[in-house]
Amino acid sequence: MARVISLTPGQPHQPRQPKPEWLKVRAPGSPSYLRLKALMRDLGLHTVCEEAQCPNIGECWNHGTATFMILGDVCTRACSYCAVSHGRPDAVDVAEPARVAEAIKTLDLSYVVITSVDRDDLDDGGASMFAATIRETRRRLPECRIEVLIPDFQGSEAALRDVLDARPDILNHNTETVPRLYRMARSGGRYQRTLELLDRSRRYAPDVPTKTGLMVGLGEEHDELVSTFRDLREVGCGILTIGQYLRPSPGHAPMIRYYHPDEFGALQQIALDLGFVHVESGPLVRSSYHAHETADAYERAAR
Repeated sequence: MARVISLTPGQPHQPRQPKPEWLKVRAPGSPSYLRLKALMRDLGLHTVCEEAQCPNIGECWNHGTATFMILGDVCTRACSYCAVSHGRPDAVDVAEPARVAEAIKTLDLSYVVITSVDRDDLDDGGASMFAATIRETRRRLPECRIEVLIPDFQGSEAALRDVLDARPDILNHNTETVPRLYRMARSGGRYQRTLELLDRSRRYAPDVPTKTGLMVGLGEEHDELVSTFRDLREVGCGILTIGQYLRPSPGHAPMIRYYHPDEFGALQQIALDLGFVHVESGPLVRSSYHAHETADAYERAAR
């Protein structure tokens, strides 16, 4: 469903900018890609790779990896940057954790990322379904490492603890953008709530690394990014991903500018200098891009 956003007063209309060469990717279609797509359809599952129009879907699916999206494919929020449909979601499918675990076992994955739409219609925001999916996956494939990319659960500490009690290997919650742009970009989101979630996770489960992601190109300033990096380090976040915002449609938030790969390299170094243990920074980087490799790199660096 397309969404209409209002530009802030004085914000000019942004003409369409040609996509630079470093953002162009090959269309997917390998045997591995087609096999994984067929499996998702057979099991009635969703992936954020498809729903969020991720540019890396061909690369990741070619290697047999995917980010599973639980709790349906309709979000209760309408963030202006996001391609996922929003509206009134279907009822929770209590059999979904078993189907996700079955897909993970069929693919024999050693590392998996589980995420969801926002489900503000549920008392626990869907935390119990995250926990059930983690436990069901552990039961079927004990050696598989599990990263969860969670919503903010509207600030519920009990919901966060439910997820952490299921013992994920990495707790990921995206910051997305700098505080000044939250009202424009994140429907229902709060910057301070994001920081509180990451801080609570670190305090409640200090052995579970925390991870977050930022988009650039929405109109943020350099000093705002650095300030956000500092805020994230103050709450103990150890892993950061930085990627280019790509506008899904004319009805979404305007893309103000493309960052050059060299700029991503500079941001990576700044974040590392501020104390992040591992930083993935590049035009095509997304929250779960190279998640397995990122987790391995974090473990090596943290020793």
